[in-house]
Amino acid sequence: MSPMTHPETLRYTAFTTDPAGGNPAGVVLDAAALDDAAMLATAAEVGYSETAFVTAADLPARRFRLRYFSPLAEVAFCGHATVATAVALAERIGPGPLAFGTPVGEIALDTSAEPDGSVTATLTSVPTRSRPASHEEVHASLAALHWSPADLDPALPPHVAFGGNEHLVLAVATRERLAALDYDFDALAEVMHRHGWTTLQLVWREAGGLFHARDPFPVGGVVEDPATGAAAAALGGYLRALGALPPSGAFTIRQGEDLGRPSLLRVEASATDPRVRVSGQAVAIVGAHAGAGGREA
Repeated sequence: MSPMTHPETLRYTAFTTDPAGGNPAGVVLDAAALDDAAMLATAAEVGYSETAFVTAADLPARRFRLRYFSPLAEVAFCGHATVATAVALAERIGPGPLAFGTPVGEIALDTSAEPDGSVTATLTSVPTRSRPASHEEVHASLAALHWSPADLDPALPPHVAFGGNEHLVLAVATRERLAALDYDFDALAEVMHRHGWTTLQLVWREAGGLFHARDPFPVGGVVEDPATGAAAAALGGYLRALGALPPSGAFTIRQGEDLGRPSLLRVEASATDPRVRVSGQAVAIVGAHAGAGGREA
């Protein structure tokens, strides 16, 4: 098989500097020759929640076109795979600004080298939005999660929030409820397919600027994402809509800890700008293997 037919698939993990942490993503930097079926097959073979494919590149302008595939379907946008791709590119062409054309619009990125040699990438989302979730949406989701309305935090009502994809945001009242997540995979997948959601953004607010999150992703064939950049952007838009942003507009999300893959996402939102900035690092995985997100067979 020629390299043009089967280009190299890199493996990075995003929102961490530890190869054993974060959310793994496949990254294909030269996917111009791949058709939809080949990209889907590659994503399925990699087995991570998403793989990013660079389908066009303008190196002098630092502009690239990306598509994203889960093991089961194309995804309109993926934050952690975007960060992974940005870091992979910055390591090869040097840090600085990047522009990614994606199915949801153009995503601006800034990449910078840290003193320890690692690379930080900051993506600026497309404009976010958030609306109250309907009774039916909440009821069906709680049933699939084996949760009750009493488990939720009344100060942070359920919303459907968008940061490139739509996510149902459910805030729980205790860390214990979040840690005990054990949901009905097929039932939740059916609810999510019905409403067009990419993940559920399940959060617990420890303090004004610190959230813990878990993101079921059954529609992608993955039990749970260890870090979800698009949902982080959506959460920023959600908090802005509620008037619940910290005074600085900045907050941190800790995710993946219950999976043994700790992730750290830094988010900046403004009361006046619908876009949200999400920052994190990424590192190449050596001797990578699939299954980090609990892929369903």
